[in-house]
Amino acid sequence: MTSRNFATLLIMFLFAIGFVLFVSPSVFARDVGQWANADPTINAWYQGLMQPDYPALSCCGHSDAYWCDEIHIRDSKTYCNITDDRPDDPLVRPHIDIGTEVFIPDYKLKWDNGNPTGHAIVFMGKYGNVYCFVQSGGA
Repeated sequence: MTSRNFATLLIMFLFAIGFVLFVSPSVFARDVGQWANADPTINAWYQGLMQPDYPALSCCGHSDAYWCDEIHIRDSKTYCNITDDRPDDPLVRPHIDIGTEVFIPDYKLKWDNGNPTGHAIVFMGKYGNVYCFVQSGGA
């Protein structure tokens, strides 16, 4: 194999890897029709929410959102307790028991986009990491 052939193969390989990495984030999206009957205004609100500390990253969506209406401050730190009694399967999300206390870091408090849902919402990842917290009220 000549060095020119090797270089060509290497470039093709790197291009293929780059293409896979570019396309792969969309593979993990979880739209399995669970929001087909949801209010389009609320869907648009979910889609437009960005993390306050990383404004280029989404707060995520319905499958990461939990009602967390019991809010309290302790030692100058914000906490909420899960109040979400909706079934988890249609939302394609992990179960979190009602009453579970969640610590909300100050840098995850979101104030700029209102909230048309009527509930305070915490957006959490699979392992309990908080993406955003939006208080109820405003539109």
